[in-house]
Amino acid sequence: MKKDYRALYEALIDGVKSEAPVLKTTGGECWAMAEAEEGIGLGMMTKGESIPPLYPKGLQGLPLREAAKLAAGWNMREASYGLAAANAFYNTPARLAALDCRAAPEIYATAGLELRGRTVGIVGHMRGPASLRDQARAVYIIERAPKPGDYPDAACDWILPRCDLVIITGSSLINKTLPHLLELCEDATTILTGPSVPMCPALLDFGIDRLAGFVVTDRAAMEEHVRLGRHGSPYGFGQSFLIK
Repeated sequence: MKKDYRALYEALIDGVKSEAPVLKTTGGECWAMAEAEEGIGLGMMTKGESIPPLYPKGLQGLPLREAAKLAAGWNMREASYGLAAANAFYNTPARLAALDCRAAPEIYATAGLELRGRTVGIVGHMRGPASLRDQARAVYIIERAPKPGDYPDAACDWILPRCDLVIITGSSLINKTLPHLLELCEDATTILTGPSVPMCPALLDFGIDRLAGFVVTDRAAMEEHVRLGRHGSPYGFGQSFLIK
């Protein structure tokens, strides 16, 4: 029976077992950030407000579980905050310790995987480790706003079914492209990576082989980074983790 990849949103939201309120949200050009008693979560700030927000006054005070439902919504800015709220529940040191997850360096997404001779697709303009380009037979970067050398996102249907390994940005959860991307990658090893990735083991039931996510540990520095709209990696304000 064909897998319903869209159901991954239900699994993600059902796993948020907290009615604690969102204490604060912070937004900038690059990131949405949600803070709760459990922890701090990020979501890549994604443009698109043609659909009115369900909570025009913001998420502050909403239970985390209610706020997390917005990750499945079609107001993309609000969905960015919704995923950040889900990550404030999932991406905490205590939860990842309970799951026996291992910390990893920033170039962690492909750690331990055999890359030599493989055809690799990267959805999202990510550098990846140098070893990826040195060892892989071919590397295709597919990007919604392509830079020189990138393929446009319409190329996914042509390129991804030919890949052995596919690395997908976590922001695909926000823009709702992830279910279709996973359909295209059924025969590949698939990694969901980036600060937007919820460290939710239930996502591994939907064709994802590895979750490579991020836990904020320096709240003040991360908030400043988000608020000022600074470009560049946020990984200096936290720790990378793997679930596989």
